[in-house]
Amino acid sequence: MDLEGLQNAITIESSSVDLSDAFREHAQQGITRVAGKYFGHLNTASVHVGREGIYFRCTVNIQMGALKMMSAEAQDKDCYLAFKIALEKVEKQLRRAKRELREDKAVRLDKDLTIREGMRPEPSA
Repeated sequence: MDLEGLQNAITIESSSVDLSDAFREHAQQGITRVAGKYFGHLNTASVHVGREGIYFRCTVNIQMGALKMMSAEAQDKDCYLAFKIALEKVEKQLRRAKRELREDKAVRLDKDLTIREGMRPEPSA
């Protein structure tokens, strides 16, 4: 995976919060790890941290390959923990998308039938 290309695709910004270089590096490493684990082709990713009272609100957006944008948001008193929770939520969405796209997934033949049977009106007596 091209790490220089990933750094250009990842934006980390904040409103009303001064983010340290350590947090920026932590966020880039976390997104790079997730990008390598799922699909491997990161189009774009962004992290936004804001302050709401005593809590940090962290929003993580990741787009991989031809998939739609995956987004998650978390709040916590610790900025790092808010990022971790939001990244775990996005990771869960990517894991589910990857599972759905797997070729070895069994096809339910009765799925279409049960949907159609549920829509059919009951015969009147």
